[in-house]
Amino acid sequence: MGKTVLLIEDEPNIIEAVSFILSRDGWQVKTHSNGHDAMEAIRRTAPQLVILDVMLPGRSGFDILGEMRADDALAEMPVLMLTARGQTKDREFAERAGASRFMTKPFSNADVLDAVRGLVES
Repeated sequence: MGKTVLLIEDEPNIIEAVSFILSRDGWQVKTHSNGHDAMEAIRRTAPQLVILDVMLPGRSGFDILGEMRADDALAEMPVLMLTARGQTKDREFAERAGASRFMTKPFSNADVLDAVRGLVES
């Protein structure tokens, strides 16, 4: 079975960029663009890693992350949080919520690739 990442993001440009760089690296990239039913998408996809935007329509990435960490089947799944807001308080909140790693937009392609590889290989 290949390496699968689920990208939960609502900005088309970021979806396209992240999908391109990860698929070029051998990842199967699945995408989802809202917070309403993101947990269903995570369970259905069963990825090795979730890349999760903080600000999503319907439900915040922090709420989704909290639900993942409370679910025994998903509690250990690596989660890379993405946000356009890079304040220290957001980073601290992500760490307390259980994010495996936190990245501020805009980010470089190399940084995303390094983060994904590091989270899955660790």
